[in-house]
Formats: sequence, structure tokens, C-alpha cells
Amino acid sequence: METDQKKKVLIVEDDRALRQALVEKFTSEDFIVLSSRNGADGLANALTNRPDIILLDIIMPDVDGLTMLERLRQANAWGKGVQVILLTNVTPDSEEVIARITQNPPSFYLVKSDYMLSEVVAKVRECLALIDARVTSAA
Repeated sequence: METDQKKKVLIVEDDRALRQALVEKFTSEDFIVLSSRNGADGLANALTNRPDIILLDIIMPDVDGLTMLERLRQANAWGKGVQVILLTNVTPDSEEVIARITQNPPSFYLVKSDYMLSEVVAKVRECLALIDARVTSAA
């Protein structure tokens, strides 16, 4: 990566094979990678380790991704502002899903089947570059 400090990504995904593929891809792309298998573990992991960005599935056991996102946004100032990319196969077409996303907006919403792993990494880098640009311009 361009910066001296590696960026930290948290992958919250219940599908073991996909989670492992994402972990391996982001590790090979020089990220510090954290992972969780459900929203309850993901929320605890996020609040403890404060990643630079979170990739979050919606449909998971125990605590789903939208509930995790709501709790994250309510937890503290860091949780309210951390970048989150919803990476899911759920199309946001129901009023309930759209309302929950609008109340706790992610940075991006990606449908898994529409993106290759390299494109997910590119979107994460794009999102992180926007954050770095804002920090640099504010300094």
C-alpha cells in the first residue's frame, strides 16, 4: 500500500469458504485482516480492534449484519464514523431493508455475485483513499 502503515480490515461473513477467500486475498494485498463469523462476534471485534474499514454480510446467524451495523453506529463516535461496506447477496428491495440501511448508512453496498475478489479490494482501497484525502485536507 502507499502509506507507511498497513490498513486494518474486518471481514464479518458467516460463509466459511468466502470468509477464508477474503482473508487470504486481503492478506496477500498487504492488509492487516481480522475476521468474524457473525454479527455478535463482529461487533465485539470491531469495537475492540477498531479496523479502518469493515466488510459486512447481512444474513448471518445470531446477529445479522444490519443489526450489527445499527449497534455499531450507536456504540460510540468511532462506531458512528467507521467505514462499512455491505457485501451481501441481499438486494435492498424491501422497505424494511432500505429503511435500516438509510438510518445507518454504509459507505458502499456491494452484491457478492456482482464482484470478483480483486474488485472488492479495489473498492476498499477507493474507500480508504477517500478517508485519507479527507484527513489530509483537514490537516
